[in-house]
Amino acid sequence: MSENPQRLVTVDRTGPGRFTATNARGGTVEFGTANGGGTEFTPVELLLAAIGGCTAADVDVATTRHAEPDGFTVTVTGNKVSDDLGNRMTDLAVTFAVTFPEGEAGDRARAILPRAVAVSHDRLCTVSRTVETGTPVTATIKDV
Repeated sequence: MSENPQRLVTVDRTGPGRFTATNARGGTVEFGTANGGGTEFTPVELLLAAIGGCTAADVDVATTRHAEPDGFTVTVTGNKVSDDLGNRMTDLAVTFAVTFPEGEAGDRARAILPRAVAVSHDRLCTVSRTVETGTPVTATIKDV
């Protein structure tokens, strides 16, 4: 039996400029707008976190088969612009800073790190692949 491909998140307004996203399993993430005054992530920061988290998970699975990393940080940057195309992000960049222990296992993990990053970017990371391929987004208003 194949897995249902549909994913679902609902977003509820919890106050001025503040929201909670809930997934089908009941997990929640609170976020807000920069104007909301809180420290929550903004939707744009969540996009960057989703890109980084997706590729980090791919690379983690591939490399930790060989060695547990001593350090593993993924930084995602981009520029928010507003132009004739509307508000959007440009110049998205993902940077890995990963270290492994000395020894044979660490050497194997270091050796596959570049390929793991490339395969994640080119094929596996659903989030960055979706952004890069430019998947259309539809918006509708439900009758309530």
